[in-house]
Amino acid sequence: MGWDLDWVEEFLKGMIKPTAAMAVVLMAVILSHVQKLGLEREMIYSILRAFLQLSVIGFVLQFIFTQKNSGWILLAYFFMVCVAGYTAGQRAKHVPRGKYVAGVSILAGTSVTMFLLVLLKVFPFTPRYIIPVAGMMVGNTMTVTGVTMKRLRDDIKTQTNLVETSLALGATPRQATHQQMKRALILALSPVLDNTKTVGLISLPGAMTGLIMGGASPLKAIQLQIVVMNMLVGASTVSSITSAYLCWHAFFTKAYQLETKVFLLN
Repeated sequence: MGWDLDWVEEFLKGMIKPTAAMAVVLMAVILSHVQKLGLEREMIYSILRAFLQLSVIGFVLQFIFTQKNSGWILLAYFFMVCVAGYTAGQRAKHVPRGKYVAGVSILAGTSVTMFLLVLLKVFPFTPRYIIPVAGMMVGNTMTVTGVTMKRLRDDIKTQTNLVETSLALGATPRQATHQQMKRALILALSPVLDNTKTVGLISLPGAMTGLIMGGASPLKAIQLQIVVMNMLVGASTVSSITSAYLCWHAFFTKAYQLETKVFLLN
């Protein structure tokens, strides 16, 4: 029991600085009130929710890191994938079975990338490495997947006449929507590639910053960040392409015609 109390006391002492940093949020709340933006409640709610979520996940990770059963790693990973799939599906809410498609796509991209990293011995299969790495990949692929599905559906909707003309001239559904799919993939992946091209020039990424602030050598931090950028590009590309092909079928009937009801809502 003594160990538990000491650990909790250490945690509470460590939260003094994060609590003090909330003064910056207070500044934002005051500015929002002065400018009559009406965002004060949302700002306070958002920061308190983040404070609570991160505190809880800190305790959860502390528990998982002390366990030797790899099942905890997989449980944490699948939980992140489920939440990310639901969130990405909400972004593309007019895509049939969007949450399922997003979840499967995120799982595909992150699991394949993670398997290769472990196989190549870039990371050991331990909670301290796998959970943070999986979290970065899942978060990134969540955004990419949601954008891909939403943009593909929206592009086909705005270019319905073009797609239907192509179908009437004998094109297959895949041929008729090739440009829309290509455009959706490029749009979704462009921010990832832009971020990769400018990393270190405009800002220092989170993983690298965390290591440096934790006392690690900048050279070691750079090496890890290079691995992180590589895995984000790989996972995002797999997830984006997977989501495009999985949701594409829902846009057409078995008779190779556009599924009208999918495009009725804005």
